[in-house]
Amino acid sequence: MEKPDLQPTLSGSLITLRPIEHDDWAGLFTAAADPAIWADHIKTDRHKEEVFRPYFDGTVSSGSALVVIENATGQIIGTSRFHDFKPDIGEIEIGWTFLAREFWGGKYNAEMKTLMLEHAFRFAQTVVFWVAAENIRSRRAMARIGGVLRDGTFSKSYNGILYPYVVFEIARTGFLTGPLKDTQRFPSPTPAR
Repeated sequence: MEKPDLQPTLSGSLITLRPIEHDDWAGLFTAAADPAIWADHIKTDRHKEEVFRPYFDGTVSSGSALVVIENATGQIIGTSRFHDFKPDIGEIEIGWTFLAREFWGGKYNAEMKTLMLEHAFRFAQTVVFWVAAENIRSRRAMARIGGVLRDGTFSKSYNGILYPYVVFEIARTGFLTGPLKDTQRFPSPTPAR
C-alpha cells in the first residue's frame, strides 16, 4: 500500500487546512493565547508562550499537522493533525486539535472534521479521537459529529504522568451515513496486506 499523504491541503467553504510551517508561529500562537481554550485540557497553561512553544515545535516536526485558516480573512484559527496510522487494521487518529474560541460552536469544527475524515477515509476504515476523560466540551463535540465511544478508559503519558482518556471512533461506513455525511462518494481504501 502506498503511504498516505498526512499533510494534504484541504479546502471547504469556511476554512482551508494546509501543512503547518515554522513561519506559522505568530498566527498560531495568537489563536492559542486564550486560557479558555486550554481550560479542559491536560496542559491548562498552554496559552503561555513558553508552554505553547514546545507544543508548536512538536506540531511542526510531526510531519502530519495542518493549520486551519479562515477563508474569509486568511487568519490562522487553529490546528489539527493526523497521527499513528496503522495500515494493518486501517486505523488513524485525528487529534491535537484546537480552534480559537470565536470559532467554537459547531460549523467550523464540523467542516474541519469533515474535511479531515473525507481525506482519511481514502486510505483508512476507522478514525479515532483520544479525548481527555474529563473534557466534557470535547466529548460533546465528538458525539455531535457521530463519534462512538469505545468501551473503557485509556491512558497516555505526559511528562511521565499517566492521564485518563476516552476514545471515540468513526467508521468509514458510519461517516457515509452519519451526521457529517456528504454526497461525495469515496474510493474504497486499499486493503491492508
